Amino acid sequence: MAINFIAHEIKLDLRNKTRLKSFLKDLFAAEQQGLSGLQYIFCSDDYLLEINQSFLQHDTYTDIVTFEMSDDPAITEGEVYVSVDRVKDNAEKYGVSPEQELHRVIFHGALHLCGFKDKTKKEASLMREKEEEYLQKYFSK
Repeated sequence: MAINFIAHEIKLDLRNKTRLKSFLKDLFAAEQQGLSGLQYIFCSDDYLLEINQSFLQHDTYTDIVTFEMSDDPAITEGEVYVSVDRVKDNAEKYGVSPEQELHRVIFHGALHLCGFKDKTKKEASLMREKEEEYLQKYFSK
Protein backbone atom coordinates (compact mmCIF):
# COMPACT_ATOMS: atom_id res chain seq x y z
CA MET A 1 0.00 0.00 0.00
CA ALA A 2 1.80 3.05 -1.28
CA ILE A 3 1.19 6.62 -0.19
CA ASN A 4 3.00 9.28 -2.20
CA PHE A 5 3.36 13.03 -1.90
CA ILE A 6 4.04 14.83 -5.18
CA ALA A 7 4.76 18.53 -5.66
CA HIS A 8 3.49 19.64 -9.08
CA GLU A 9 5.40 22.74 -10.24
CA ILE A 10 5.49 24.19 -6.71
CA LYS A 11 7.81 24.14 -3.74
CA LEU A 12 6.45 22.06 -0.88
CA ASP A 13 7.71 21.98 2.70
CA LEU A 14 6.15 18.81 4.07
CA ARG A 15 7.97 17.51 7.12
CA ASN A 16 7.97 14.01 8.61
CA LYS A 17 6.62 12.31 5.49
CA THR A 18 7.28 8.82 6.83
CA ARG A 19 5.35 9.57 10.03
CA LEU A 20 2.51 11.17 8.05
CA LYS A 21 2.24 8.13 5.75
CA SER A 22 2.05 5.84 8.77
CA PHE A 23 -0.58 8.08 10.38
CA LEU A 24 -2.69 8.05 7.21
CA LYS A 25 -2.56 4.25 7.11
CA ASP A 26 -3.77 4.25 10.72
CA LEU A 27 -6.57 6.72 9.83
CA PHE A 28 -7.85 4.39 7.10
CA ALA A 29 -7.65 1.43 9.48
CA ALA A 30 -9.50 3.35 12.22
CA GLU A 31 -12.26 4.25 9.74
CA GLN A 32 -12.39 0.60 8.60
CA GLN A 33 -11.56 1.47 5.00
CA GLY A 34 -9.13 -0.62 2.99
CA LEU A 35 -6.28 1.18 1.27
CA SER A 36 -4.30 0.00 -1.72
CA GLY A 37 -2.78 3.31 -2.85
CA LEU A 38 -2.97 7.03 -2.31
CA GLN A 39 -1.40 9.94 -4.17
CA TYR A 40 -1.38 13.48 -2.81
CA ILE A 41 -0.57 15.99 -5.54
CA PHE A 42 0.25 19.45 -4.20
CA CYS A 43 -0.25 22.17 -6.79
CA SER A 44 -1.17 25.79 -7.50
CA ASP A 45 -4.61 27.41 -7.48
CA ASP A 46 -4.59 27.63 -11.28
CA TYR A 47 -3.74 23.96 -11.76
CA LEU A 48 -6.46 22.83 -9.34
CA LEU A 49 -8.97 25.20 -10.96
CA GLU A 50 -8.33 23.46 -14.29
CA ILE A 51 -8.99 20.07 -12.66
CA ASN A 52 -12.12 21.41 -10.95
CA GLN A 53 -13.42 22.75 -14.28
CA SER A 54 -12.46 19.73 -16.39
CA PHE A 55 -13.61 16.91 -14.14
CA LEU A 56 -16.27 18.41 -11.87
CA GLN A 57 -17.58 21.30 -14.00
CA HIS A 58 -16.98 23.68 -11.05
CA ASP A 59 -15.61 27.08 -12.01
CA THR A 60 -14.26 27.98 -8.57
CA TYR A 61 -11.02 27.86 -6.66
CA THR A 62 -10.90 25.18 -3.99
CA ASP A 63 -8.36 23.82 -1.55
CA ILE A 64 -8.88 20.16 -2.42
CA VAL A 65 -10.29 17.79 -5.02
CA THR A 66 -10.45 14.07 -4.26
CA PHE A 67 -10.83 11.21 -6.72
CA GLU A 68 -11.58 7.60 -5.85
CA MET A 69 -10.06 5.39 -8.56
CA SER A 70 -11.01 1.93 -7.26
CA ASP A 71 -13.98 -0.09 -8.46
CA ASP A 72 -14.15 -1.77 -5.04
CA PRO A 73 -15.84 0.49 -2.45
CA ALA A 74 -14.08 -1.37 0.37
CA ILE A 75 -10.58 -0.63 -0.98
CA THR A 76 -9.37 2.90 -1.71
CA GLU A 77 -7.12 3.77 -4.61
CA GLY A 78 -7.21 7.55 -4.54
CA GLU A 79 -5.79 10.80 -5.80
CA VAL A 80 -6.02 13.96 -3.72
CA TYR A 81 -5.15 17.31 -5.30
CA VAL A 82 -4.31 20.10 -2.85
CA SER A 83 -3.87 23.78 -3.72
CA VAL A 84 -1.03 25.10 -1.56
CA ASP A 85 -2.16 28.63 -2.47
CA ARG A 86 -5.60 28.00 -0.89
CA VAL A 87 -3.98 26.30 2.11
CA LYS A 88 -1.82 29.37 2.77
CA ASP A 89 -4.76 31.75 2.36
CA ASN A 90 -7.03 29.61 4.57
CA ALA A 91 -4.38 29.35 7.28
CA GLU A 92 -4.24 33.12 7.44
CA LYS A 93 -8.02 33.46 7.23
CA TYR A 94 -8.63 30.98 10.08
CA GLY A 95 -5.65 32.03 12.21
CA VAL A 96 -3.82 28.72 12.16
CA SER A 97 -0.33 27.77 11.03
CA PRO A 98 0.17 26.78 7.38
CA GLU A 99 1.43 23.40 8.63
CA GLN A 100 -1.75 22.76 10.62
CA GLU A 101 -3.99 23.83 7.74
CA LEU A 102 -2.05 21.63 5.31
CA HIS A 103 -2.56 18.63 7.57
CA ARG A 104 -6.25 19.47 8.02
CA VAL A 105 -6.67 19.36 4.24
CA ILE A 106 -4.63 16.15 3.96
CA PHE A 107 -6.88 14.47 6.56
CA HIS A 108 -9.97 15.98 4.90
CA GLY A 109 -9.08 14.23 1.63
CA ALA A 110 -8.47 10.94 3.41
CA LEU A 111 -11.81 11.24 5.19
CA HIS A 112 -13.59 11.81 1.87
CA LEU A 113 -12.01 8.60 0.60
CA CYS A 114 -13.24 6.85 3.75
CA GLY A 115 -16.80 7.85 2.81
CA PHE A 116 -17.32 11.09 4.71
CA LYS A 117 -19.20 13.83 2.87
CA ASP A 118 -19.54 17.57 3.54
CA LYS A 119 -22.41 18.78 1.35
CA THR A 120 -25.01 19.27 4.10
CA LYS A 121 -24.59 21.12 7.41
CA LYS A 122 -24.79 17.83 9.31
CA GLU A 123 -22.20 16.16 7.06
CA ALA A 124 -19.90 19.19 7.22
CA SER A 125 -20.15 19.26 11.00
CA LEU A 126 -19.16 15.59 11.29
CA MET A 127 -16.32 16.15 8.80
CA ARG A 128 -14.97 19.04 10.94
CA GLU A 129 -15.19 16.89 14.06
CA LYS A 130 -13.22 14.12 12.37
CA GLU A 131 -10.61 16.58 11.02
CA GLU A 132 -10.15 17.97 14.54
CA GLU A 133 -9.91 14.48 16.02
CA TYR A 134 -7.12 13.49 13.63
CA LEU A 135 -5.32 16.84 13.93
CA GLN A 136 -5.30 16.44 17.73
CA LYS A 137 -4.00 12.88 17.47
CA TYR A 138 -1.33 13.79 14.94
CA PHE A 139 0.02 16.88 16.66
CA SER A 140 -0.17 15.50 20.21
CA LYS A 141 2.35 12.72 19.51
